Amino acid sequence: MTSNNSHFVAPIDETPLLATDTVKTDQAPLSLWADGWRKLRRRPLFIISALLIVALAVVALFPGLFSSVAPNDGCELANSEGGPTAGHPFGFTFQGCDIYSRVVHGTQASLSVGVLSVLCVLVIGVTVGALAGYYGGWIDAVLARLGDIFFALPLVLGALVITQLPLFRENKSVWSVVFVIALLAWPQMARITRGAVIEVRNADFVTAARSLGVSKFGALVRHVLPNALAPIIVLATLELGVFIVAEATLSFLGIGLPQSIMSWGNDIAGAQASIRTRPEIMLFPAAALSITVLSFIMLGDAVRDALDPKSRQR
Repeated sequence: MTSNNSHFVAPIDETPLLATDTVKTDQAPLSLWADGWRKLRRRPLFIISALLIVALAVVALFPGLFSSVAPNDGCELANSEGGPTAGHPFGFTFQGCDIYSRVVHGTQASLSVGVLSVLCVLVIGVTVGALAGYYGGWIDAVLARLGDIFFALPLVLGALVITQLPLFRENKSVWSVVFVIALLAWPQMARITRGAVIEVRNADFVTAARSLGVSKFGALVRHVLPNALAPIIVLATLELGVFIVAEATLSFLGIGLPQSIMSWGNDIAGAQASIRTRPEIMLFPAAALSITVLSFIMLGDAVRDALDPKSRQR
């Protein structure tokens, strides 16, 4: 009779180590970024979206390679709402301008507003969110309430109010649109950054750095922020498409870019006069806008799935 405290242990030869249980001890564990990049390279969604974004960037940087016709040159009323012809594959607008050339050259303004707005939102939002999340206390309370004030302002409604000020009404440009978008859109970035910093600030490596004499600000910049970048990068990728749509919306309402600057929002607004006779005039800039926004949304989804720690294989 065996005692109640005895335990049965199966022989090793009866419980062989399976291949799925083996651990590669000769390889260093992959970091979050290395593992994320390994996942991204295998995802068709990332490859397709990245190729589309690279193509759009090339068109925005070198529009002359894709269209030899200047967008405002050769606008003749005799070609008003004309169909496709040789050298003009998309036809002509109500004012007789080449639609294809305007779509190509409009890529530059739309992407510029999106990229510059994201950079400004990153500077403001990451700074505010990092300070609020790491230091806490009254700094967190003040910055959080400041963010709540701007977060309560809808983007379009706030832009309508701000752009009516004489300074903005008389000086419409890419930078004025970027300023309005960044002023109203930074609170969401600040909230995401604050949450990511709070999650990292009490980690062991941060405590070790502080015990070795690193200042609080130094630990924030050198240790906390680099390990809190994953959700920030994901949000920035998604917001880039949102800001491009915001620029198109503001330009469509007549409070965004001036008519002298080629943009998809201005072209969509100008196509209203031909919506019944030739709706395809609106279709082409709207399709370019949709493809661009969809590319950034797909890229953001792919990056989010790759950098999500919960989806990483243990």
